[in-house]
Amino acid sequence: MLETKKHRPCLLYYDMLSYCDTVRGLLEEHFQVITLPDPSYDTDDILKTVEVCMAPLGFKFDRAKIDKCPKLKVIASSTLSVPHIETDYAMLKGIGVCSLSNEKEFMKSITPTSELTWGLIIALTRRIPWAHKMVCSGQWNGRELGRKTPKMLSRMNLGIIGLGRLGSLVAAYGKAFGMRVYYYSPTSRDDSYERCENLSDLAACSDIVSVHAHLTPQTVKIINMDFIQAMRPGSFIINTARGALIDESALLNALQSGHLGGAALDVLAEEYELDFKASLKNSPLVEYAKSHDNLIITPHYAGATIDAWEKTQMRFFDLLYEAINVKNH
Repeated sequence: MLETKKHRPCLLYYDMLSYCDTVRGLLEEHFQVITLPDPSYDTDDILKTVEVCMAPLGFKFDRAKIDKCPKLKVIASSTLSVPHIETDYAMLKGIGVCSLSNEKEFMKSITPTSELTWGLIIALTRRIPWAHKMVCSGQWNGRELGRKTPKMLSRMNLGIIGLGRLGSLVAAYGKAFGMRVYYYSPTSRDDSYERCENLSDLAACSDIVSVHAHLTPQTVKIINMDFIQAMRPGSFIINTARGALIDESALLNALQSGHLGGAALDVLAEEYELDFKASLKNSPLVEYAKSHDNLIITPHYAGATIDAWEKTQMRFFDLLYEAINVKNH
């Protein structure tokens, strides 16, 4: 056990993680916490002292960094997957990797991402942001917007890429709207919906495609020009998963040409780059969205509700506390 404050393990935390006050307090109580803005501020002297190191998405925790941490016992990432951590090398060195990847039952209670997905679907297909803007500018002409809405949701087909926890929730909501639901998933089966053998088949039969795949080297840009061209003219793409799953140049071309009816993105491909916020204003997608009514971009906040943050961070702290106790005995 972590018996006294005198023997608290040294933990490196980054402000960019923005953990809630309750969990920050628990970290301070049970660990000697060193705080930096983000991993670009790491120094060799600090890394030599840490026994637990947080690992934010967007920053590689590879063997080079592991080798700079001779006292390291646990790498901690409060994420569902750890593509940024060289897990095989960590295990070879006897270092534990703590994440939420095995917390499937717990994560079923965390629903805001699937909820925002449906918020984006409705906002995009019914053009709610632009309806609000119309009224604020003194106009009251709903029929003009209605002419850009060819179908009721109940007359549309919904295509799901990745029928895991979130994809299943979104599919169930689609069925509740009276939609015909198709899915493509190499690892999941659900007879409640219609399975497609490949992505091209899914594209061809869907009016709305919602992306819920994990990002791996194999899934980078799975939504590419071929996929988009296979989609029905006037159809829609929603992405609340990872930005790099979509070829953004192909998406922009399809929006500009009118082949796609619209897209709604809560994620962008370059968002984990260090200079992303500074370069955001130069993004071709953002520039396009400023003057067109068929693209919605939100700042990766699908999972961002206070209760969801608190629940997941508290669960992650429990896992981390257990992991470091195991390593200390």
